[in-house]
Amino acid sequence: MSMQGWDITPSGVQSVTSLVGDAMDGVAKSVKSYGTHVKSAASSAGTIGGESGGTVPTGPIGAALSMFVEKTATDVLFLGARAAKSVNGAREATAYYVVGDLDIAATVAHNALSAPEVKLPEPDGPQGGSK
Repeated sequence: MSMQGWDITPSGVQSVTSLVGDAMDGVAKSVKSYGTHVKSAASSAGTIGGESGGTVPTGPIGAALSMFVEKTATDVLFLGARAAKSVNGAREATAYYVVGDLDIAATVAHNALSAPEVKLPEPDGPQGGSK
């Protein structure tokens, strides 16, 4: 697989991938804030017939928020993994382009298009990784 006719400006690739990195930093902050706010909303939602004293049971709104987060967690992690794979692929393909190996550059660019594998973190474990 060769990409004859490529005309890449490495500094342009660096500029764009840097901007994407900055944007993803913002997304990461928003996701962290999202997690904090969902926890707060779940605990503030109240319960039906709550206990007095001791552990407060989870009410229907808190349970629904918890289920929503559980069902969308992989999608949220996918956003960062997809961006990272795209940026890394663009940078790596550009490096091969610069040294004149267009076949490997094309292969790397093609491989970067595949969806990343996203795994949810274990409870109380490290953050989810991606390949």
